[in-house]
Amino acid sequence: MNENLFSSFITPTLMGLPIIILIIMFPLVIMTSSKRLVNNRFHTFQQWLIKLITKQMMAIHSPKGRTWSLMLASLIIFIGSTNLLGLLPHTFTPTTQLSMNLGMAIPLWAGAVILGFRHKMKDSLAHFLPQGTPIPLIPILVIIETISLFIQPMALAVRLTANITAGHLLMHLIGGATLVLTSISLPTAMITFIILIMLTILEFAVALIQAYVFTLLVSLYLHDNT
Repeated sequence: MNENLFSSFITPTLMGLPIIILIIMFPLVIMTSSKRLVNNRFHTFQQWLIKLITKQMMAIHSPKGRTWSLMLASLIIFIGSTNLLGLLPHTFTPTTQLSMNLGMAIPLWAGAVILGFRHKMKDSLAHFLPQGTPIPLIPILVIIETISLFIQPMALAVRLTANITAGHLLMHLIGGATLVLTSISLPTAMITFIILIMLTILEFAVALIQAYVFTLLVSLYLHDNT
C-alpha cells in the first residue's frame, strides 16, 4: 500500500530509454492481415467491425469527408485496442498520457479545421458570429467562439485521459483494499472482490466507449467543416 498510486502511469523504460513507441505499435501485432493469415473468424470479425464503424461514422458525411474513412476506422481500433490491452496485469496504458492524447487530437482537429477554411471559408467564418447577434455583443461572441474552437482538441484529450486514468486508479484502490481486508475480514473482502470484478467489467465497456466517443467527436468536427 506504500506504492505510489500513479506509478502505473509512468512511461516504462528499457536501459534508460522509453519504450512507449514499442507499446503503441503492439496492437498492430494482434491485427491480422490477409497477406499473413488465411481468413479465419478473427479476421472476419475484424473486417465486419471496420465496415460497421465506417458505415456508422460516414453516413452523415459528404464525399469529401468520406475520404477520412480509413483514418477514423484506424483511430477507433487503435484507441480501443490500447485501452483494452491496458487492463491486462503488468501492462501500460498509453492513453493515460495526456501528451499522447493531445498528439492524436490536435492534428486531427487541425486537419478538419484547415479543411473547412479551405473549402467552406464563408461557412467556417460564420460559426464565429451567429446570425442576428446584436452589434454590442459581436466582439464578445467572436472571442467566445474562438476560444471554444481552440479548446476542442484539449477537451478531446482531457476527456479520454481522465476517464481511463480514473478507472485505473479506482481499480488499483479497490484491489489494494481487497488484499488488506483478506487478513482482517474475509466476508468484507469477498464483497470488495465482487465490486472489483464488476468494476473491471465496467472498465472494459468504458475502454470501448471512450474510443468510440473520441472518434465520434472527431467525425463531428470533420462534418462541420466539410
